[in-house]
Amino acid sequence: MRPEEWTQLSSRRELLGRGACGLGSIALAALLAEDGRAGVRRADGAKPPHFPARAKRVLWLHMAGAPSQIDLFDPKPKLVALDRTPCPEELYGKERFAFIKGVPKLLGSPHRFSRAGEAGAEFSEHLPHLASVANELCVVRSMKTTQFNHAPGQIFLNTGHERIGRPSMGSWLAYGLGSENQDLPAFVVLTSGRYGPDGGNALWSSGFLPTVHQGVRLRSEGDPVLFLSNPPGIDAAARRRSLDAIRALNEKRVAEIGDAEIETRIAQYELAFRMQSSVPELVDFASEAEEVRALYGYEPGKISFANNCLLARRLLERGVRFVQLYHWGWDSHGTSPSDDLVTSLPERCRETDRASAALIVDLERRGLLEDTLVFWGGEFGRTPMNEERDGSKFLGRDHHPHCFTVLLAGGGFKRGALVGATDELGYHVTEDPISVHDLHATLLHLLGLDHTRLTYFHQGRNFRLTDVEGVVVEKLLA
Repeated sequence: MRPEEWTQLSSRRELLGRGACGLGSIALAALLAEDGRAGVRRADGAKPPHFPARAKRVLWLHMAGAPSQIDLFDPKPKLVALDRTPCPEELYGKERFAFIKGVPKLLGSPHRFSRAGEAGAEFSEHLPHLASVANELCVVRSMKTTQFNHAPGQIFLNTGHERIGRPSMGSWLAYGLGSENQDLPAFVVLTSGRYGPDGGNALWSSGFLPTVHQGVRLRSEGDPVLFLSNPPGIDAAARRRSLDAIRALNEKRVAEIGDAEIETRIAQYELAFRMQSSVPELVDFASEAEEVRALYGYEPGKISFANNCLLARRLLERGVRFVQLYHWGWDSHGTSPSDDLVTSLPERCRETDRASAALIVDLERRGLLEDTLVFWGGEFGRTPMNEERDGSKFLGRDHHPHCFTVLLAGGGFKRGALVGATDELGYHVTEDPISVHDLHATLLHLLGLDHTRLTYFHQGRNFRLTDVEGVVVEKLLA
């Protein structure tokens, strides 16, 4: 703008608007220069992978509340032998627990185990279906975290930081790799169980990344996405004309002030319009063979983990980059039968075991498992001691960050493997410790992304999913 034109501005708002546009142009030029150094972006806004990828997509099955590794995957005969005896002071003396007080008693598992697969991994009697696909799984007994409460633990596992505000894994992948289907979101979230996960929407937030990369939560009843259907009296042509008018106004505003979030809004409107056609077909299970529905335990009209698993497979085969399922109810404190190890834990297993294994089987026979990364697990583990809160007689375990078990499959993970070990009481990792940042680095590596180079400039520095830590765990790779 020429100096004489400043006097013609009608308001302070216009002055600031024009000034912001000028500064935005300077910033845009810098970003474009950076893009030129980093590589040309594809049409969908994502950069090419850093190196050849072994996987294209991620299926994340999060058991919200943290399933007990001692009762499902990591049995401890010594713990059974010492059942209900006082815990050694060196284990609890300086420990900070969520609920345990005083001198806790050790608690052996009340459940039976059997070995499965070539590696001889041990599975609880309540997970027979997952045990049946043991040769496809990499059972990791040596995960550890820094968090011991649910919301921070879930947020840390999903974003690499325990505080709200960082982008989630799915958002990082949408930003880094883009979408393979322009008619569906790159990142989709499904929930089941009585409640949602403790971390809430922060678990699929885009954080400081453009909001076009945030997760889209599909509902399990009614319209999968709110307001997906046109209101009465509005047909597709009328909706298209309305969106065209809104787009023109938004583009005019972008030209004036250069706000990237307005461009995101334009993209979201267009995606929503395309989803009006793609989503109804997606959730129409009539085309699924009866044998497939039976494999998952699908029940029409029911909100369930099984139904979400079948929908997840349909999303993955349609090119959705990151599909995340949360199933609530694994917080086995032992305050009542609704959260104990004898009644509640087997119920959660019955709700999830069959469908979890069905996904592995179904993806494999459709040729999708080889380039899909699968995760099954919670945000941390459970203590080898009985919580016994307020003198409760029900069996339960407190939160435990020092070790927990996760299952990995597909996409370049080692098949039929058993990685890591814990001590004889199941308190600490003794072999191959793997942190949350290590897990993230390994996932990104298999997707063709160097975790140290997948960054976003924010508040004066480059941020990444792995923060300033993380190494690729070679033992997990095939």
